[in-house]
Amino acid sequence: MRCLPYKGIRQFGNFSKSWEYGIIMKTDAILLDQGSGGKISHRLITDLMLPIFDNPMLADLLMGKHLQTAFLIFFILLFVGCGFQKQVSFSGKTMGTTYHITVVTGFLKNTKALKDKIDMRLDEINKSMSTYRKDSEISRFNALKQTGEKFYISNDFFNVMTVAQNLYKLTGGAWDGTIEPLVNIWGFGNSEHKKRIPSKLEIDALLADIGFNNIEISANRYLVKRKAFISLDFASIAKGYGVDQVAALIRTNQIKNFLVEIGGEVFAAGFRKDGKNWKIGINRPEKNAPFDQVYKVLYLQDKGFATSGDYRNYFECEGKRFSHIIDPRNGYPINNGVVSVSIVADTCTFADGLATAIMVLGHKKGLELVNSLDNTECLIVVRADDGTLTDYYSKGFLS
Repeated sequence: MRCLPYKGIRQFGNFSKSWEYGIIMKTDAILLDQGSGGKISHRLITDLMLPIFDNPMLADLLMGKHLQTAFLIFFILLFVGCGFQKQVSFSGKTMGTTYHITVVTGFLKNTKALKDKIDMRLDEINKSMSTYRKDSEISRFNALKQTGEKFYISNDFFNVMTVAQNLYKLTGGAWDGTIEPLVNIWGFGNSEHKKRIPSKLEIDALLADIGFNNIEISANRYLVKRKAFISLDFASIAKGYGVDQVAALIRTNQIKNFLVEIGGEVFAAGFRKDGKNWKIGINRPEKNAPFDQVYKVLYLQDKGFATSGDYRNYFECEGKRFSHIIDPRNGYPINNGVVSVSIVADTCTFADGLATAIMVLGHKKGLELVNSLDNTECLIVVRADDGTLTDYYSKGFLS
């Protein structure tokens, strides 16, 4: 599913942007509310923190000197005392896509260093989990063709593997991080395979090396392959993890109100500058729908949000439509009528993976699963043969 601003859209090439709602998902673009602010010198801030009798500038102010500076300090203190806030936005590239972040901070908060920290943190995660980098942890694990050998991993890799294992068990294998060979053979991966219908013999041969349970995860931070050719791909969960890690980093900088988006996955914390919840529009799940056509509107506060859909990434062959969402249990693209799934959960990592899993499970089993989980909600959209769309909501889903 695509997410985008609900109104106030402007088109910039292939980017859809909105001032009011501040986020676009699945279009690799975002426009966040721009905050206003001024530059306050480091010396002035420092001087304000010094004891008054040790500060010549403030001593002069008491004697009536430097009146212009005195007025400046007065207005700064007035802004701070009144809770004056600014909204700052910045963006960058990561994980083969883009990220967009909005933070609501105090008037004097310097956020430039924060962006540098975020870029460094995302680079760490990308170095660990990108299958496009031959030297990444995941690529080195995939290249290992021995069973029983310990492969030590970083904390990031371990954290994602832990969530992945939970998703695999929770969904009965509908989410499986070892599915990459099947995705590739159908032509949807990063291999040289063209989109085509593989033979049953090809699919069955690959299924022999599919199954997240064929990887042992040790609490001592290492993995062991039970099958030599088992491989991993975190495409449906790594961006969500990146979102959560950026959110954690922002919080360590004493910022409580912010919005983080990476490649369409979101975490919203606190409130917008105007005190309202963050608002996100969900794109109509039809292949010809404009990217600015809103289907539903969501209000988020302190929640992760992720979507999955099959209505734009597919191919047609021999009169049939084949989705890029592959069922890891049988090796074939899904054909259950589900065109999009939106998940709201405590973490974006979990929401990211669960959205993909429910695409595979279908709306009945998907709703049953979500309704059994705490602090997790979903919207599942199903397309009938005549093209009509039907919405299925979990019990606590609010829009």
